[in-house]
Amino acid sequence: MPAVIAAVLSFVLAHRLDGVREGTVIAALLVGFIARQFGKALAFVKPLLFPEDYAKSSEEESSDKNAKTTASFSEYASVITIGRQYGSGGSELGQILADKLGYNFYDKEIIEMTAGTTGYSSNYVGEHQESLTNSLLYDLVNHMYTFPETEAPKDKIFDAQSKVIQEIAAKGHCVIVGRCADQILKGRTDCLNIFLHAPLKNRIERVMDKKNLSEKEAKSLILKEERRRADNYHYYTRQIWGASANYHLSLDTSLGYDYVMDVILGTAKRLK
Repeated sequence: MPAVIAAVLSFVLAHRLDGVREGTVIAALLVGFIARQFGKALAFVKPLLFPEDYAKSSEEESSDKNAKTTASFSEYASVITIGRQYGSGGSELGQILADKLGYNFYDKEIIEMTAGTTGYSSNYVGEHQESLTNSLLYDLVNHMYTFPETEAPKDKIFDAQSKVIQEIAAKGHCVIVGRCADQILKGRTDCLNIFLHAPLKNRIERVMDKKNLSEKEAKSLILKEERRRADNYHYYTRQIWGASANYHLSLDTSLGYDYVMDVILGTAKRLK
């Protein structure tokens, strides 16, 4: 990082690269990138070198898997996850669904729960939880160089959020909105994964009304938020956000809340 700062100051003050060779700057940028890539590729070595640190987590994971295969619930799927396009009404429908089933509802509540385990403020977690881009430039400069030896803030937030979601699901009888929950809980036999979408025109009208924005502003906000969600989802799951194969149900909310709710409840009831 000192080399990068020196290069920037050189350009700002002298309008040329002076005192810092190009090779030094390139090496400074690449060292974090290379270290992080090798760290990911060799992650399997850690349990071999430090078996005692992974013994407890392995036991907990085994216990969780057993819970998944023996899960029982009275009438409906015990866990329901909802992915949603921005402006489709996914969060609102999730709350209605939770109320109908008498389930706990988790959306922004997850931010508070995650903040308590990361040391970051709830505002910071809320702003950064789904803002990660998968661009090479971001990975190289902001994500991999800055934090070559320690977990980057957004990785830390995602890991903490994943644990929170797993703990919530373990208790059962819950509706969880967004945050890659469908992939985090992948494999649970008691989990129904849903994706809610709607035509862009309908979403623009909804956002205009809800946010008091012009048509142009609403459209811009929708596209911006969807890029953020799609990039974040792909970065951490290596799956395509919104792809029907990742969900049990994919529903168009423009068909009407009552219809959508009936389909979800009918499917959740059969998932036994």
